[in-house]
Amino acid sequence: MILPQESKNGFKTPHNITVPSDIKKIGQIKSTSSERISTTIEEFDRVLGGKEGYQGIVPGEVILLSGDPGIGKSTIMLQIALNITGKGKRVLYVSGEESESQIKIRAERIVDQKTLLKQDLLVFSSTDIDQAVEIAKDKKVDLLIIDSIQTVQSVEANGFPGSLPQLRYCMLKLVQFAKSSQVPVFSIGHVTKEGIVAGPMLLSHMVDCVLYLEGEQLTGSRVLRTLKNRFGDTNEVGIFIMEEKGLVEIANVKDFFLGTNEKSVPGSCITVVMEGSRPLLVEVQALTVPSNLPFPRRVSQGIPEKRLELLLAVLQRHGTINVDKYDVFVNVVGGLKITETSSDLATCLAIASSIKGTALHSTVAVAEVGLLGETKSVINLEKRIKEAKKFGYTKIVSIKTAPFLKKALDLVIRN
Repeated sequence: MILPQESKNGFKTPHNITVPSDIKKIGQIKSTSSERISTTIEEFDRVLGGKEGYQGIVPGEVILLSGDPGIGKSTIMLQIALNITGKGKRVLYVSGEESESQIKIRAERIVDQKTLLKQDLLVFSSTDIDQAVEIAKDKKVDLLIIDSIQTVQSVEANGFPGSLPQLRYCMLKLVQFAKSSQVPVFSIGHVTKEGIVAGPMLLSHMVDCVLYLEGEQLTGSRVLRTLKNRFGDTNEVGIFIMEEKGLVEIANVKDFFLGTNEKSVPGSCITVVMEGSRPLLVEVQALTVPSNLPFPRRVSQGIPEKRLELLLAVLQRHGTINVDKYDVFVNVVGGLKITETSSDLATCLAIASSIKGTALHSTVAVAEVGLLGETKSVINLEKRIKEAKKFGYTKIVSIKTAPFLKKALDLVIRN
């Protein structure tokens, strides 16, 4: 047994601890911030962070990618693996959920067989984290992908795969490997029904970056968000669409989230939402149908239904628009989910436009609507207005032109 030794300052230090002789000053340490590895997917690189032209994965970075089942986590990871191996690097893809042949089938949907034969992509189907790390060391890979952290385990830890001791040990093993070898590691994580990463918050604290992939199954749109990023901005987002060959970047975001904005159709209004630091023009559509039900239906896609009910109450009370006799259906084009309140005014105007049968002629509305019928300013208002003007919209309704909902209705509906 090693007995602690009393030091001069009163603290006890074990005999077997030695002080390393190669401790460096911070100015002597080599920075790897400019040596990022590009995934060749611009939207993904933007989310990972970095300077313009030097965005991507930091050497030795540990990234946790989470998202709902079937959203495309394994697909985007396989795409990144194929992209990086296509640049002459070696990647190890470890799967505890699929066999090697199943991974091959998914890869054939992304690239052809001839291209696959040239790729230096190593595939290993196993749940043994220790063996996976040893293979990564032996093969001297440039990137390690674990699919998923809840399925791997080690004989060195107690419990079953996904349990607290196993998750802690497996993630610590990956972090130690990444930091000592400067090889970046991607780990896919499951989520709970509440939409948070399954397992302890300890996982999020241990890794350098936590990404969350969300979207609509029916529309195919996907939004990649950052929940934590030690090497980049957490406000950046990436926008994709799921196609037959995997996730594809949306080249023209404006056309994707706008539908009938060029047509004079009642029930449509444009708003500008912020996805991270990026302003997006989005079309809010409303359909109102006379109803004989004692409680008319309120259906919403992309906007919280409770928020819709609140706006309908304000629209009736302060906008003098009778909504009691109508079924109201609201939809955000492109399957985008709007959580901020900047779309309040656009939602109200779209509903009023549908009821009155008056087209808004590509009106852009950006404001929060209060319970007293007043409009409120939103963050980055000038940036949103600038983005709308960039695409040729000149009729912009905000707190600057309409301090109250009734004033906004007078400007675009009753004029």
